Amino acid sequence: MTVSTKNHKELKEAFLLASEPAPSSSVFSDLKQQAREVLDRVGFPTIKDEEYKYTAISKRLLDKLNGFGTAESIPDIEKELRTQDVLVGAAAGYTIVCNNGRFEPQLSSMDRDLFELTALEDLESKAAARIGQIEKSEFDSFTALNSLFFKNGIHIRVPDGKIVSKPILLLNFVKSTENGSCVHPRTFIEVGKNAEVTLIERTISLGEEPVFVNSVCEWAIGQNAHARHYTLQDGRKNDLAVTNNRADVQKDATFTSIVMSLEGEMIRNNLSLDLRASNCEGNMYGLYLLNGKTHVDNHTNVDHMQAHAESNELYKGILTDQSRGVFNGKIFVRQDAQKTNAFQQNNNILLSEEATVNTKPQLEIWADDVKCSHGCTTGQLDEEALFYLRARGIAKDAAKALLLHAFAGEVLDQIKEESFKEYCETLVHARLGGNY
Repeated sequence: MTVSTKNHKELKEAFLLASEPAPSSSVFSDLKQQAREVLDRVGFPTIKDEEYKYTAISKRLLDKLNGFGTAESIPDIEKELRTQDVLVGAAAGYTIVCNNGRFEPQLSSMDRDLFELTALEDLESKAAARIGQIEKSEFDSFTALNSLFFKNGIHIRVPDGKIVSKPILLLNFVKSTENGSCVHPRTFIEVGKNAEVTLIERTISLGEEPVFVNSVCEWAIGQNAHARHYTLQDGRKNDLAVTNNRADVQKDATFTSIVMSLEGEMIRNNLSLDLRASNCEGNMYGLYLLNGKTHVDNHTNVDHMQAHAESNELYKGILTDQSRGVFNGKIFVRQDAQKTNAFQQNNNILLSEEATVNTKPQLEIWADDVKCSHGCTTGQLDEEALFYLRARGIAKDAAKALLLHAFAGEVLDQIKEESFKEYCETLVHARLGGNY
């Protein structure tokens, strides 16, 4: 099942003909011109490209979408926001609302004493020039696509020394036209020196028509700053999505990402951490619970650039039915990055014979004084542990659920906000108790 050269060109032409980029007078005109050049030169990936070997997202878009234009604003968005009261309450913080990729300031909340919230189109030229400098268009064709077509987005700035103790909840409401359409959310988060912030992100799909969500999120993490990014992917069975998230991490700073993937037809998550200075730390955790024909592909990159930095990575998957998981994790340790400590692990449980996982942990080390390890496991439930629980009077289904919860719990335990952690545990409990 390959994407022909003809279809490969058709996809690029479909996007370019369906939507008009921002006018040349836009503050982002240079960024959009660069993105157009990348798409003209590179096009979109097929399974012949090593990075997309197991994820034919280009073909899926051609098969599923009849329309490739940028989706218009959703009417009655305030009504839709009220349906998320449980999640808003669980986050117990500030709320940012996006309407098909467009920032809705009148529905968003903030504390101006702690952080600044600005629409990208309202940025001054100096601030706007930073957009696209962390996650560059040439890194991925879908980043270039976002750079070309995003209409508006969000700039979050936490000034030096500010501690945002309550999490910021970013809700992306998306809805397609009858023919299908695309949404290109764009976010830039700047965390100043000695500052701290937590961002919780969820996309809410409305309606029944297919929609392609192609998001880019850039993080600039200052010296001794601490940032956490929790992503919850729990939409509809026919969701199509590509996410590109990249963090630029400075001296003594910490960045933690947790991605939970529970639903969707085909999702590709690209996550990259650039550890640029000494004593900085990057943490990457993922949990994917897949059933039906859901396909989730997690690609991660950690670049250790200087000495005395640390990275920790743990992705876990539970798959049943005909679902498919893909994990490709890369760790680069440069020559100057002596005393690096890097850990990477991917563990999977398959609950049906038709579920599949393709996993490929990678290390590329150019320094000689480092501690690096990677590994992966794919198998079924531990029969001895299952027998032990059943021998103590626990029913088979309950014993099975206990083991699966324990397996998933190692990732859930990394969530520091207790109310949001409880919310996620409820979702996991419903999934493991009801569909496995």
